[in-house]
Order: sequence, then structure tokens, then C-alpha cells
Amino acid sequence: VEDAGPRIVKSKRFAMMPMTPEEAVGRMELLGHGFFFFTNIDTSRAAVVYGREDGDVGLIDEAD
Repeated sequence: VEDAGPRIVKSKRFAMMPMTPEEAVGRMELLGHGFFFFTNIDTSRAAVVYGREDGDVGLIDEAD
């Protein structure tokens, strides 16, 4: 039997609140998570902030 790779073993649903990327970084740090998924108030699109190995934070914004 071939290994099908990683499996999704947990799923969550939550309301995404509009906020700035800076506010999202604060929430990420408050929760102690490595990333935070939110609605970017500047673009009205889905976005993710994430902690980088160099200690800085990255931002991924949904494209137009």
C-alpha cells in the first residue's frame, strides 16, 4: 500500500474579522501561533501573517 502523504486530521471554522496586518501579528503573538489567517482591512481580501525563521513576519495577501 502506497503512503498517500499527510492527512488532514483536524479542521476548524471561525469568523474572520477585518484587521490590519499589524493587528493580525498581535493576535498571532497573543495566541502563540506561527501564523494567523484574517481579512486584510486595507484590501478586503483574505491574508495570512506568519512567523519567519529569521524572527521577522511575512504577509501573504490574496491576489486580485
